[in-house]
Amino acid sequence: MDLVLATNNIKKLDEMQRILEPLNINVLTAKKLGIDLPDVEETGTTFEENAKIKALSALHATNLPAVADDSGLMVDYLGGAPGVYSARFSGEHGNDEKNNELLLKKLAGVPESERGAHYISAICCVFPDGREISVRGECSGKIGFECDGTGGFGYDPLFIINGRTFARYTPKEKDAVSHRGRALRLFAGELKKMIENEG
Repeated sequence: MDLVLATNNIKKLDEMQRILEPLNINVLTAKKLGIDLPDVEETGTTFEENAKIKALSALHATNLPAVADDSGLMVDYLGGAPGVYSARFSGEHGNDEKNNELLLKKLAGVPESERGAHYISAICCVFPDGREISVRGECSGKIGFECDGTGGFGYDPLFIINGRTFARYTPKEKDAVSHRGRALRLFAGELKKMIENEG
């Protein structure tokens, strides 16, 4: 089965492909299909709403089953911010360095005991016949006092789980405990049930 991933983020594509490959699911980007996905305004107030907006946009552009992930970081001390605005926290979409700098600035002087945070990943898959799968994965940790490590993306250099930042995890280690890894395994389970019911 081919699924179109509604993103141009190659690192997200890699994560999805690694986890869905055992199900014989081929995750494609619109770029690989020679299609330009339109820019989507993420107007949802939840990760689930934004994932569905992105998935539907890719479905309409390609007429293939489309899957989208909307994920972000929720910091307890900041009342759940940056939340759905995680990628554009600093005002510039996708600038990880500036987003991390702003987060550190907002948490300046906050003790370790109050730096709890959660990564959230909502995955939505829509099909041309109107069927839909929606799942959520979560991962709890804390925010470090400085960036550490070069792996991953987003807030990974600041997000500490089991004593080290996600930026210090190997891809396989991260898949085992991350929000997106958990969401993808739930999604894979739902997709498998759907495929079995078709048979």
